[in-house]
Amino acid sequence: MTRAYNPLYLEDAMHNLGTMLDCAVRVAHCDLSVFYEMFLSSGVAAQMETGNPRYVAGLSGMELMLEVLKRSSDITPPETAYNPLERTPEYWAGWTLAYYQWQTSFSFSFIQRNGLAINVVLSQYSTLHEADLSKFVASANAIIEQCLSEQRNVLKTIRKQQRITQKELAGLSGVSLRMIQAYEQGDQDIRKAEAQTVLALSRVLGCAPEVITVSP
Repeated sequence: MTRAYNPLYLEDAMHNLGTMLDCAVRVAHCDLSVFYEMFLSSGVAAQMETGNPRYVAGLSGMELMLEVLKRSSDITPPETAYNPLERTPEYWAGWTLAYYQWQTSFSFSFIQRNGLAINVVLSQYSTLHEADLSKFVASANAIIEQCLSEQRNVLKTIRKQQRITQKELAGLSGVSLRMIQAYEQGDQDIRKAEAQTVLALSRVLGCAPEVITVSP
């Protein structure tokens, strides 16, 4: 797998992302989830995940926090020295996320959307903060895979709720049985289906088209 940046910069990226989250909570007094959404929407996350040297290793964690706040809010944190006495849960959350993003090449937004919200990561601190990073990677992969699996099966779930067989859905919608089976098994991406196909399926199932084309 091609990584976005050289592993020589990985330790800096991990430390800086961890420090950024810790500073956001302890220096700027931000709610962690709110700040993390700012991080995602500010463009700073995109700069890190694509390996921009300035954001990966050039800026300190404190400077990253200030950049996020400058782009996404009117919060001006007090000028203060940041001298952490220990690695906090927030630091660990950022530290591990930076590693996981580099390891998988998933975007931070993809990770967030698919089961690993920042508070979910934080909740694993008590059991994983002393474990090898491979344990977190395995746990994160399992969470994301479960989330994606559930999303792929939205069509199947709604069809079963309506007590309609695949064959009946095919007959009522005009969509081929083979195609419905492919959508439900994940062999075909329903998000790429023609609009008339999605509309036909959603009409029979009694739901909005966007419900069965939820984006992972």
